[in-house]
Amino acid sequence: MPLVSVGLPVYNGVERIEAVVRSVLGQDHADLELVISDNASTDGTEELCRSLAAEDSRVVYHRNPLNVGLLNNFVGALRLARGEFFRWVGDDDWLAPNCVSRGLDAFYDDPRLILVTSQVDYTGPDGVTSTMPYTSTAFRSSDPVVRLTEMLRLLNTSHLMIDPLYGMVRREPVVAIERRNMLREDEVYATKLALAGPWGHVPEVLAKRHWKHETPAILARRLDVPSWQAHFATTLQCREMVRWVQASAELSEEQRRRAVLEIGKMYARRQRIVATRRARKLVRIARDLVPR
Repeated sequence: MPLVSVGLPVYNGVERIEAVVRSVLGQDHADLELVISDNASTDGTEELCRSLAAEDSRVVYHRNPLNVGLLNNFVGALRLARGEFFRWVGDDDWLAPNCVSRGLDAFYDDPRLILVTSQVDYTGPDGVTSTMPYTSTAFRSSDPVVRLTEMLRLLNTSHLMIDPLYGMVRREPVVAIERRNMLREDEVYATKLALAGPWGHVPEVLAKRHWKHETPAILARRLDVPSWQAHFATTLQCREMVRWVQASAELSEEQRRRAVLEIGKMYARRQRIVATRRARKLVRIARDLVPR
């Protein structure tokens, strides 16, 4: 059986992480390691993690001497892992006991795959849990632009359908993908994964996650990026996507043209949405200014 690594980046999560650790260690796939990357926590996270590692040899605990930032802590967990396959997990997530084994089944069925996703139950701030089935096979296409187009479509549809950042990947090809600390980096990374190879999908709920909406300004502070990026998030995002497409040696010139065109379409759609929202806001402001 292949070694599967699960990466758990954490910062000050002493009140949250024990439950997710138990769900990871409760997998029905035996050859497993849990890599905890502690981003210089200041609460009792270190003591708890060292205790969990002492209880189970599958737990690998690493503590950053300094806080390296949210993205670098995620990347660090991936680089510390030894498994042929890898999956991130959030510090307040939960994995079904067969999450890893069902992902491996999909990899065995199609050796071309670099990533396997599943359905996920998302619980919002209001306590309501939602999921949305995904039935398309576009990500299995051998054409990277078809996969890219599908990812761009989903970015404008719903986060409930697929979350590639919390799927299972073949670690070796994925660890080489460059990541830049920026707003909407998760969406940029998803498009890079789509270009890297075909994906599979398990149409079962194999994980639970908590989700909340955060404004670009709040996300900029969390990521420690300049606040001005919040005003140009879509432009910067699409520019990075185009840069990655143009630098890809795996794409033909015809595929590059098609990919850039699809990114341009997504940019135009989002700009129209922004313009519509601003127009509505101006109408409301003008209405409020009218004497009654």
